[in-house]
Amino acid sequence: MPDAVWVRLESAANGKLGRLTLNSPQTLNSLTLEMVDLIQSALDEWRDDPSIAAIVIDGSGEKAFCAGGDVHALHASSAGTPGGPCEYAETFFAREYRMNYALHTYAKPILCWGHGIVMGGGLGVMAGCSHRVVTEATRIAMPEVSIALFPDVGGSWFLNHMPGASGRFLALTAASVNATDALFCGLADRFIGADQKEAVMSALQEVHWEADAKTNHGHMRHVLRGFSDSTALELPAAQVEAHLPAINALCDGDDIHDVIDRITALDTEDRWLAKARDGLIYGSKLAALWIDRQLFETRHSSLKEVFQSEVQLGTNIMRHPEFAEGVRALLIDKDRSPAWLYSDSRAVPADLLAQFFAAPWPQNPLADL
Repeated sequence: MPDAVWVRLESAANGKLGRLTLNSPQTLNSLTLEMVDLIQSALDEWRDDPSIAAIVIDGSGEKAFCAGGDVHALHASSAGTPGGPCEYAETFFAREYRMNYALHTYAKPILCWGHGIVMGGGLGVMAGCSHRVVTEATRIAMPEVSIALFPDVGGSWFLNHMPGASGRFLALTAASVNATDALFCGLADRFIGADQKEAVMSALQEVHWEADAKTNHGHMRHVLRGFSDSTALELPAAQVEAHLPAINALCDGDDIHDVIDRITALDTEDRWLAKARDGLIYGSKLAALWIDRQLFETRHSSLKEVFQSEVQLGTNIMRHPEFAEGVRALLIDKDRSPAWLYSDSRAVPADLLAQFFAAPWPQNPLADL
């Protein structure tokens, strides 16, 4: 059986590149606990190795960088131990977020080749990397409202840093975005054609990497800028920037129920806005509330505090039946008819929502970040 993450070193003109390839194309490289641990182990090993100048993270196959976490395994853990503790799921979140935090704070340059589908946990990996490339085939989304989860893996950080109300809108509607949107929203740094990948890797191997990490970030930028500036490809049409006035109007206001009403009542022939509207209509209204509250409560949080709050919310969600029902309807039975607990966000009891934001254990598993 092939390794779930292909870990290897590649020689350069001076120094070496660490290469991590997510290697489960049959599941669109969805992250398992094993894959998270392999990535973390390599990051730890290479952090203080002076011969490793930079790191590249990519995915096997042509369809996806990473479609998210292994939701089937999370569902089995959640449904198998109603009320919790949900050992596998809770362990997965704690280790995944620790790995995400390591990516965000890594001193050495890390290039993520974000080609194809980049969703959920895959976006968490890409968002944490210091140099993020998207291609003409990149399709990004945080579709958690559809399965009663929330945009985690640092989503509380990067969604809150997007232009206008775009982060709030994308979180509530599960709307997908393209490479142009990723650049506008701060999720990506460079647009390079997918057919240039091997040329980019070869160029990185020709670099005379140095001992200083800051200098090596400059080398990485120089290589990527050359490919990005010379591409003959046209960027796909903007979706987020083009719709930002409408997004801001829809999401304007402190009352989340009013925001939900405006989005779900939207009468439009615009395909992208209509699909976003439908994402919220069919999503969990309970999840919409905890998604919005999580974004509000972390709007001024540090990166460390974001991950500590996300592991708390994620743990509580795993112990509640709404998530298991969402995954059942969308991914297991595939009847696309989830029996959500509440069809109207206003019917959700305030004390129930508050329970998701209360610590379920004596000490946060990420207290030592």
